[in-house]
Amino acid sequence: MTKPVLMAWCVLAAAPAFAQAQGGQQPDPAKTEVWKPIPMAVATPRDAAPSDAVVLFDGKDLSAWESELGGKAPWAVAGGAFTVVPGSKGIRTKKRFCDIQLHVEWRSPAKTQGFDGQKRGNSGIFLQELYELQVLDSYDNPTYANGQAASIYKQAIPLVNASRAPGQWQVYDVIWKAPRFSEGGGLASPARMTVLHNGVLVQNDTVLSGKTEYIGAPSYAPHGCAPIYLQDHDSKVSFRNVWVREL
Repeated sequence: MTKPVLMAWCVLAAAPAFAQAQGGQQPDPAKTEVWKPIPMAVATPRDAAPSDAVVLFDGKDLSAWESELGGKAPWAVAGGAFTVVPGSKGIRTKKRFCDIQLHVEWRSPAKTQGFDGQKRGNSGIFLQELYELQVLDSYDNPTYANGQAASIYKQAIPLVNASRAPGQWQVYDVIWKAPRFSEGGGLASPARMTVLHNGVLVQNDTVLSGKTEYIGAPSYAPHGCAPIYLQDHDSKVSFRNVWVREL
């Protein structure tokens, strides 16, 4: 019992000394209060996009998307989701983005017999059409670690494997910081990505070495804001509840 009493006495003894050091006046807490600017109020309804979000799929149609070849997005829409039509090519948003918060839910096919590695539930989410966050069925499905689900493809291994079983919906929440380039075209600051996979942190402010490359080392070339691109990798991966907040 001696130590707690002694500590309390020390605190009480120090208080007059602190007040004396302040000229006999108690410090004013208002001096460290900041009242402006006032943050904008954002509604956050359950199971719906925030009120300031750009909704890219509302469960009904792909009007916010187009084919990578131009024209209408050719993927199938049914049951509040849209699904890759293998061989139809990828799709991209009509709107261009730089820094964003991205929410996307995806599901790999439930039938896995005869498929393994990179052939199981493969797609990809490309930020600014150049930088791939891998979509893959990585539930009990060994492959190269920088190519599994939630990897920044061929660049950054996820911190953990948070994958759910095939056929179950999975969630990516992404904070994307676009690269910056100087007026002369040099790299001023690299791209950065933070990712939560099913609520688990798997990429922690990861710095990208450049655009995604299947073969060879990544590198940067100057570019501006660009669409989000979803890959057709010959697998019937489905998506739903896709929205972004521009940062």
